[in-house]
Amino acid sequence: MSTALTSRLQALLPPFGWLKGYQRAWFGSDLMAGITLAAYAVPVALAYATLAGLPAQVGVYGYMLGGLGYALLGSSRHLAIGPTSAISLMVAGAVGGMAAGDPVRYAAIASLAAFTVALLCLIAWALRLSVLVKLISDSILVGFKAGAGITIAITQLPALFGVPGGGQNVIERVVMLAGQLPGLNPVTLAVGLAALILLVLGGRIMPGRPVALGVVVLSIAAAGLLGLQAHGVAVTGLIPSGLPDLGLPTLRLTDVEGVFPLAAGCLLLAYIEGVSAARSFAEKHGYVLDPRQEFLGIGAANLLAGLGHGYPVAGGLSQSAVAEKAGSRTPLTLLFAAATLALCLLFLTGLLANLPKATLAAVVLTAVAGLIDLRELRRLWCVNRTDFAAAAVALAGVLLLGILQGILLAALASVLMMLLQTSRPHVAFLGRIPGTTRYGDMLRHPENAPIPGVIAFRPEGSMLYVNAETVLQAVLARLAAQPAGSVRLVVCDLSAAPHLDLAAVAMLRKLHATLGGQGIRLAVTGPHGEVRDLLRRDGFSDLVGGINRDVTLDAVLAEAEQRRG
Repeated sequence: MSTALTSRLQALLPPFGWLKGYQRAWFGSDLMAGITLAAYAVPVALAYATLAGLPAQVGVYGYMLGGLGYALLGSSRHLAIGPTSAISLMVAGAVGGMAAGDPVRYAAIASLAAFTVALLCLIAWALRLSVLVKLISDSILVGFKAGAGITIAITQLPALFGVPGGGQNVIERVVMLAGQLPGLNPVTLAVGLAALILLVLGGRIMPGRPVALGVVVLSIAAAGLLGLQAHGVAVTGLIPSGLPDLGLPTLRLTDVEGVFPLAAGCLLLAYIEGVSAARSFAEKHGYVLDPRQEFLGIGAANLLAGLGHGYPVAGGLSQSAVAEKAGSRTPLTLLFAAATLALCLLFLTGLLANLPKATLAAVVLTAVAGLIDLRELRRLWCVNRTDFAAAAVALAGVLLLGILQGILLAALASVLMMLLQTSRPHVAFLGRIPGTTRYGDMLRHPENAPIPGVIAFRPEGSMLYVNAETVLQAVLARLAAQPAGSVRLVVCDLSAAPHLDLAAVAMLRKLHATLGGQGIRLAVTGPHGEVRDLLRRDGFSDLVGGINRDVTLDAVLAEAEQRRG
């Protein structure tokens, strides 16, 4: 087999790469990590499936089949795949209206959404849309996660208090919960609070261990021994045993209006969060992550989850960290986790019938607590108010509009913030740094000496159609503020402008014409290679007497003095 073909196979099928270098000593670590991941996944999967409005076992299907799909095509050696809290709530908020109260149709639409995510992943891979990971800034992701965490927490409080709950958005849910609190079930609340305390303390005392599984076992035992159901404590009920039946979706895309926006939102969230988590592990362990290949990995995970009548799945930092801390070395961990989950589905589902729903609510609450990063929000407020405002927009969008609309608003806010920043580049007007032949921004350094008869400016950023006019207005305003006839030369320093488009070149031509009408010469210094090529192709270089990469501002000023002399 040729080297080129081998490299291509390793790129499309990552197991060809990591299996080639697999060491026998890793087997035990991967096995224990897989069992640990499965132990973590069982309670979390049950809780997230309930959050999504689906039968509890569907969450386990997602972990089992999603992990198998990702192990085949994903490029990360540590990313763990399964249902996530945000996607679960997104499904619950979007599918309910489409299903019109029909639970069979509800499950079919959720499964169709997973297939649609797989289809969109294939399209994104073919179109090389891995730039998608940069669509949402880190600051906006902080706000989005906080909003999602608060929203998810509020949806779980009714189960914790033993009341019906209800409402379509955060405000309605809070109002309804407040009205129902006088009728709360004290036994249910006691079970939920006890589970919360054990989860928090266990997480601190035994980090990286499947504490949630232990709490679930204790809750089931307590429910059986104390007869908690007789005291009004809601339980999960009988979970069907056996492996999922594999099959294609019973609905077509044309049968369900709104499934594409749901799938697009799930993909955007899954890709951004999954790649972010995968990159952190790749950097820690010194291997290369392929962002484009991640589309195929996520797509394969969702395809298998859909075949098992599950709902969209994604990679997550928490479950990946559990597996990594337990010793995971390769995606073989996901295969061992899937095998362990299959055994649970075959032989252990009967034990879960007495699991209190308040315990599942506690599992979700502790799982999403890390989404609300108050320290990072405070840092954004102190360091950069613009980034804080972007995070606040994302947070408010999720709280007021919902998870799906919130993430789309976050994406739009990212683009708008980028355009806003690009449209307002700082234009530095330069003065001579005392005692040197160098020049700096006089606004930041008032001690810099003005250059007599010269306006030297430096746009600090690419000049594009969205900001070219802003730069022009700033220069003309500076010129108008000078005494009439005092300026004989304007120098445009392009050393801080890595890119120009034709609108920027047109602006420079306009500036040249305006200055020429007043007998003022325009010179250009410091353009980068691609910018020089553009200015020469356009013919602008000839207007200003040529553009040379070696010409500095000091050299232009010296030449101007010679001309004047």
